[in-house]
Amino acid sequence: MNILLLGSGGREHAIAYKIAQSAQCNQLFIAPGNAGTEKVGENVKLDIADFEAVGQFAISHRVEMVVVGPEAPLVAGIADYFAEQSLLKNIMVIGPSKQGAMLEGSKDYAKAFMLRHNIPTAHYRTFTAETLAQGEQFLESLKAPYVLKADGLAAGKGVLIEDNLATAKAHLREMLKERKFGDASASVVIEEYLDGIEMSVFVLTDGSHYLLLPSAKDYKRIGEGDTGLNTGGMGSVSPVPFADKAFMKKVEDRIVKPTVRGLRDEKIPYCGFIFIGLMCKNIGTEEAEPYVIEYNVRMGDPETESVFPRIKNDVVELFENAAHGNLDGCKLEVDPRTAACVMMVADGYPESYKKGDLIDLGTDDETLIFHCGTKRNELGKLATNGGRVLCATALANSLPEALLKSYNRCMGITWNGKYYRRDIGQDLLKLMQEG
Repeated sequence: MNILLLGSGGREHAIAYKIAQSAQCNQLFIAPGNAGTEKVGENVKLDIADFEAVGQFAISHRVEMVVVGPEAPLVAGIADYFAEQSLLKNIMVIGPSKQGAMLEGSKDYAKAFMLRHNIPTAHYRTFTAETLAQGEQFLESLKAPYVLKADGLAAGKGVLIEDNLATAKAHLREMLKERKFGDASASVVIEEYLDGIEMSVFVLTDGSHYLLLPSAKDYKRIGEGDTGLNTGGMGSVSPVPFADKAFMKKVEDRIVKPTVRGLRDEKIPYCGFIFIGLMCKNIGTEEAEPYVIEYNVRMGDPETESVFPRIKNDVVELFENAAHGNLDGCKLEVDPRTAACVMMVADGYPESYKKGDLIDLGTDDETLIFHCGTKRNELGKLATNGGRVLCATALANSLPEALLKSYNRCMGITWNGKYYRRDIGQDLLKLMQEG
């Protein structure tokens, strides 16, 4: 079949890499793609926010499946648009309905969903500019650190964690009164701080059944030791060593099953991924407990770059079964090796940075390179085109070995101003040694 994948980042390159391996894939189009995706499919110049243009392309190129990478088209309702158009309704769309995408589109909506279905999460309240005073009072009732989240989409930068009460109040005012994150912070969720270790769980669901994909842990801060500004993600590892069978059973029973059951019971159309961001408390003890920090309605980036290489199934077959409500007949096959992904970024990211620097990829046939922000310049040369530029993913029999291979690959890639964290996975290694 002909397949259209929407997106242009490392997540989409990793998904395209797996789709291209499928015996069911005749032709793969990526819109708009990047300099890496052109190696596994055909990049097409499409504005993925223009649903009419996407639909016309799908019709003219006999596309049978659309896989939606990023969250924005989902929150805007691309799945609904296809379902409502007579010429598009039979095209399989891997991505939830607009209502389902509210799990990411509104943090307040997601928290209310969790409460309705008894899914463990932090205590919270939501405030607007009109209720700013009550928001300040609620902050006073909490213990530091203070967590403030823009209700809407803010490109992964809408979460602030502050130790000082006065500064937290100032941030709240900036978010609500001065629209620090634009319309995304018209409402702000304030929640209690949960102390523990973060990890990511991914589910592919048809709205009634699900497959639990490999777990992962990502690293959001720009600086080593988890310091500095939040980014879209500086690296990831899969699986998460402390997430053993006993702990993952808790995750499934307390979080995954109630989430999918809640979607079904509330009759929310959902065919696609659910990314569940977890805070894991009391790790290393029998009292270990998972709490939901957030839902996303697509795969994570850079987690996809460590999760998808470990999936041994034909992913197009999985997507097709999800679209037809038949995931209960599928079994996931996972590579038992560990994957480690290290992100290389442009100097200055996540603030201002330069584009257009020429990239030398070096040589290495073992380590996967996923392009995140790259392009071909007017001379056809590979150049930087984003804050996060490339990531190196290595598979090995142990986490130290996988990290070593990834870092060796990073050292062999050059461009002016390249930066990457050198401590990805070190917290997990330390945890494993202590355990």
